[in-house]
Amino acid sequence: MKINAALFAPLVDEYQQRVDTALERWLPPSDVNPMCLHQAMRYAVLAPGKRVRPILVYATAAALGIDLERVDGAASAVEIIHAYSLIHDDLPAMDDDDLRRGRPTCHRKFDEATAILAGDALQALAFYIISHDPKMTPDSASRLQMIEKLSLFSGSRGMAGGQAIDLAAVGKSLNVAELETMHIHKTGALICTCIQLAALSTDQLSTQQQQALDSYAKSIGLSFQVQDDILDVTGDTATLGKAQGADSARNKPTYPSIIGLEASQEKTRELHRKALKALSIFGEEADILRYISAWFVERSN
Repeated sequence: MKINAALFAPLVDEYQQRVDTALERWLPPSDVNPMCLHQAMRYAVLAPGKRVRPILVYATAAALGIDLERVDGAASAVEIIHAYSLIHDDLPAMDDDDLRRGRPTCHRKFDEATAILAGDALQALAFYIISHDPKMTPDSASRLQMIEKLSLFSGSRGMAGGQAIDLAAVGKSLNVAELETMHIHKTGALICTCIQLAALSTDQLSTQQQQALDSYAKSIGLSFQVQDDILDVTGDTATLGKAQGADSARNKPTYPSIIGLEASQEKTRELHRKALKALSIFGEEADILRYISAWFVERSN
């Protein structure tokens, strides 16, 4: 399961730089009114980060032979949705975090009202990009499906719903099935959307390929969150870029707290094996997706 960094690290760097360029293009300039709002939006989105979700969009496109410029918009949109969710999750009314990506959270850097508005504006911007980017698929039906997927899995039946379950679970005992449901909504839904947005950029996808990608996405979506739970126990604040042990301090249910650390680590390995099995119908063109699955369970931040 070891990552061949020499082979894949340059691709990851390329994808990160590509989406950063696209994000810079779509975000409003910081010197345009309302300047404070635009500065907060840029602060949250352009903060140093792994760019996991855009990387997934690009990697899926590469595996399917899709020109990357056709998915720049999708990659930007999912990263912007992710950034908006982090702004709101960090607010005092929710997780009340002071640190994100190694910097003060948006409401600490600016103020709570500005942070809320920045999140609201970013959510709207994501859908504007999907509907307006001229380089994306010209098929209006496919664009409409992209908007449908992104809105559905960002809302109450996806990411926002997962956060609601998370907040309601503080101080309570969940079983593994309930915890998995929370993670599938909170983290897994948007990760699955990344795969689906790339897949919707081509009309050459077979039903078998679509099902394989869906299965892969579900496995890595859950493995990413299980590893986050593990890092809350084993990581350190400097490496994580956020407070280590924050979930434990809030008495949040996590995989290590329910099944133990060792069993949680085995869970990530099991999910990685499932992800690789799902990709078995693809050849070497999907190696970047195989790498990402390994990366998710080996990462330290």
